[in-house]
Amino acid sequence: MKSSFMPLQDGSSYELRFQSLFDDGRAYAFPCDAEGHVNMDALSDRARANYLYARAVIGREVAMPAVRRSILH
Repeated sequence: MKSSFMPLQDGSSYELRFQSLFDDGRAYAFPCDAEGHVNMDALSDRARANYLYARAVIGREVAMPAVRRSILH
């Protein structure tokens, strides 16, 4: 689960996104590298708890996570 947060050379970065299965407007998103590795040590306590929760409810409340370019820098 450990990796460094690696922005691309053009300044963009990645996020691992867990989309809600029931509400298109809801999702959990966490900074990650291009392969989807999240640096859990860099997350706040609340973000870490949300990340672990999202992983635990894949297929029941959220879809499989997808790596995508982050729109927030």
